[in-house]
Formats: sequence, structure tokens, C-alpha cells
Amino acid sequence: MSDILAEAVKGAAAHPRPEGIQFAYGTAGFRDKSTILDPVLYRMGLLAALRSKAKKATVAVMITASHNPEPDNGVKLVDPMGEMLEESWEEHATDLANAKDEDIGSALQRIIDAVDIDISLPSDVFVARDTRPSGPPLTQALLDGLKVMGSTFTDFGILTTPQLHYLVRCHNSKGAYGEPTEEGYYKKLAQAFLKLRKDAGAKKKYEPVVIIDGANGVGALKTRKLQSHLHESLRITVCNDGSSGKLNEKCGADFVKVQQKPPAGLEIQPGQRCVSFDGDADRVVFFYVNKDGVFNLLDGDKISTLIAGYLGELVSASGLQLNIGVVQTAYANGSSTRYLEDVMKVPVSCAKTGVKHLHHKALEFDVGVYFEANGHGTVLFSDQAEQKIKAASQDDSLESSKREAATRLTLMMDLINQTVGDAISDFLVVETILSTRDWAAEDWNMQYRDLPSRLLKIKVKDRTAVQTTDAERCATAPAGLQEAINKLVAKYQQGRSFVRPSGTEDVVRVFAEADTQANADMLAHEVSVQVYQLAGGVGDQPQPPCAP
Repeated sequence: MSDILAEAVKGAAAHPRPEGIQFAYGTAGFRDKSTILDPVLYRMGLLAALRSKAKKATVAVMITASHNPEPDNGVKLVDPMGEMLEESWEEHATDLANAKDEDIGSALQRIIDAVDIDISLPSDVFVARDTRPSGPPLTQALLDGLKVMGSTFTDFGILTTPQLHYLVRCHNSKGAYGEPTEEGYYKKLAQAFLKLRKDAGAKKKYEPVVIIDGANGVGALKTRKLQSHLHESLRITVCNDGSSGKLNEKCGADFVKVQQKPPAGLEIQPGQRCVSFDGDADRVVFFYVNKDGVFNLLDGDKISTLIAGYLGELVSASGLQLNIGVVQTAYANGSSTRYLEDVMKVPVSCAKTGVKHLHHKALEFDVGVYFEANGHGTVLFSDQAEQKIKAASQDDSLESSKREAATRLTLMMDLINQTVGDAISDFLVVETILSTRDWAAEDWNMQYRDLPSRLLKIKVKDRTAVQTTDAERCATAPAGLQEAINKLVAKYQQGRSFVRPSGTEDVVRVFAEADTQANADMLAHEVSVQVYQLAGGVGDQPQPPCAP
């Protein structure tokens, strides 16, 4: 065993792994109660150094549990261009996190051998965290792991998750993507935003006034820093800014999406445009209350259709031959899919649940727009698309209208954080489009009407009893389940339903939508009964929604 690996084993004594706990690295990295994560953070310091050596580039580590409650925390690795950790390394992360303290050296050696890493190469890691009280001690555990490996590192302190993704891409692209500082992030977004609004003209419906629910997290802090760069072009009131209240408690994008109501801490006038970020500011949803006091949510589906429509118009106006598409999951509202395909004539692809799957699918388009319904998403431009757009914006031989459209596309590329879903960036993109269209929130919402839906969870003995295909829209096991779902769906107008096993617990999620809320509720119930009966349900059989 090399000296470095021996030191890694020795260092584990200060970060002992608890007995009887198994950790698993998923799409969101590791997430759990913060009190048990110290050994995981130490080991991810070791792994991040190896990843940097393997990629011969700087990587990053973000300490956050996103929309989870404040007592939780988590950690995820970020690859050199701001991408999520390569999927094949998730298994390495899981193995290392679960290795006994005395076996850390051999676990590291297995990774070194499997990937053929030259351990003598240098490594460099960017580190950041959200605002959770558990962040500083967990950061120290991570840094202990990096130091043992002899890695250099930069601790940026508190950042949003998307800001860290941005910084590591800027650094590894030698500044081609932007200035690799927090201030550089604000400057890039603000400059593009202000240029896009420069000749906006007078508005009848759109008002540059917005209330932001910061989830009592890092998004509130960073929005305040951004405001000074916007020069009064947008009047922002930040609520749930962390001065009182707990992170994600009765506030934030996940609360608003799931509860279908405004967060605590906001006083809203009818028609007032409001925005909710999540705890690490990588999700965003919009909402408003109409004159009758009815809550209206503008979620990831609404955001993706708005952005795809606007970018599609710019591409068409520029005369460029670029294929634009939208990537959704099976959870996307059926009305949004039909609106994109039938009205906007934009192709839609469906990917498995999880941002990494949507991101990968979006790469198949020149301009790929992807959002989950929860508000996590962004837009990807292929290298070829970026080159064509920039060239057209500087081509004096083009008629001015085409050159202007290409110029706006160039600015949109600067405004969009292509590395990952970014609440702040996505918020500014939506505001840009609403201003250009002179739309109030209600105008945006009227583009199509969401179908009523219902999401249920059914406890089962073994979630692996349910297997799916076709981006989780069709069940292949147990036998007879999909046939039963098909028969039930056929009973309801605009009916649709699918089931998928949870990735973390023995439950099966049932999604249903139909023409009315009552029908969506009943369809979800009837499908859940089939899951209970055919897939080994535990506990009492699901009861109809009208049951007392």
C-alpha cells in the first residue's frame, strides 16, 4: 500500500464510520441526517482527489441537501465542465462510503486500478456549502480527506449549488465560459439581462416587480448580491431570507409545488408575480393568486414551454437551421406535452426521472430545453449551435432582423447557466421573456390549462417487484399490472397513469391525470389498488378518495 493510502486509513480514525448504516450515492449524491455524515464527507474528500487526478482537471464538491429539512445534509461531486459526477463513479462513491475504516486503503486501490489512475498526478478541488448549521464541520471533514491526499483546494464558503458548477466550468475552460469568481457570475448574468431589456419599450401588462421566497436559504443571500448589478431594472423583494425561520420549513419551491399554496412569510396582492427557490437555489417555480384568491402555480412544465417557445421564435427569426427540442419526464403534465407538440410544433422527448437523464437526452438537440415539473432545469446549446449563433450575430451581410435575433440568442446563452438547473439564472430568463412578450403571470398561465393530477405512494414488500420501460411510462413487471392500468385509463377522458418504484425506499409511486380532479383522484386510487394487489402491498389496502 502506498504512503498516501496508508495515511488515508490513518486519517479515518478521526472520522469513524458508524456501524449498521449503508450509504448510497444517487442523482443527488449522498443525503441523510447531518449527524451521521462526517465519515462520508471525509471519504468524499479522498474520492474527489482521485477524480481530479483521473480527469487531470479541477473538480468540485458541494455540501447541501437542497430542499430537504434543515437537520439533513448531503454531498455531491461535480465534474470539470460543471456536469454531475459521471454515473460509473457513483458506484465507487458508494463502495468507499461503506468501506470499513481499516479497509479504506484497499477500497481506494480498487478505484485506482479500475480507472487506471496515476496517483502521483496533482489534484485540485473547489468546495462550497449551503447555509445549514452542519455545513462548517462537514466541510472540515471533507478538507481533512483532501489534505490526506495532498490535494490543493479552494473553499468558497457559502454558494448556491449552480454557482459552484459555474465556477468549476469557468476555471477548466480557462475563462471561456466566464470569469471564475462569484462576482464574475453576477456580472455575466446581469450584463446579458440588462442588454436584453435595453430597448424593451413601454409595457401595458408586464410589471418589473417580483417577490422572491428564498426558502430561508442561500438563494436569498445571493439574490441580494445580484440586485446591485441589476440597476433598478427589476424591483425585487426577498422574503424568507434566513433572518428568521428554518431552511425549507413551510417555504421554498418544493413546499409550494407539493402543497399547491403560497409559502409562509409572504403577503401577496392579486396578480402579483412571485417566485420560490429551493434550499440550494437549483429549483425555481413561479406562482400568483388571482382576483378570486385562487392560487396558480407556474412550475417546470410552464417554464419549459415558455422558454422553448421564445427560443424557437428567435431561431426561426435568425434563419439558422437548428433543431430545438424539449425533454420531460413522465411526470410532466399531459397538457404541456400536447401544447408543445400540437401548438408550438416543438418535438418532445421523455427521459427517466432524474436530472442526469434529462441532461443527457437534451444533448441530442442543437438547443435542448429540459425541466422537471419541480422546477429544476436549464437549456443546453451544442457547440455547433453556439458557433453558428455567434457567427450570425457578427455577420454584417445578414439582414438586420436576422442579425438581431442571433444577437438576442447570444445574450440568452450568456443568461442561461448551461451546467445545471439554476434558480437565479432561470428566474432572470423567465423575466426577460415575460417582459419581451409584455405578459403578466396570468397571460403566461393562460397558454394552456394543466390537467388535474394526483400522486400517491403505495408501500410494498420489495420495490424491485415493479419494473418499467419506455422512460418509466410502462410497467413490465409484475405480470398483468400494465394491462390493468391500460384498462383503467381507458375509462377516463384524457386519462393517463403510470407507476414507478422509488429509488430509495420500498414504495411504488402512482401518478394519474384526467379531465377533472375527481377523475384523476379516482384513477390514481384504482391504479394504486392494482399495485397493492399485484406488487406485494403491505398494510391496509388503499381506500377510495371519498372514504371517510
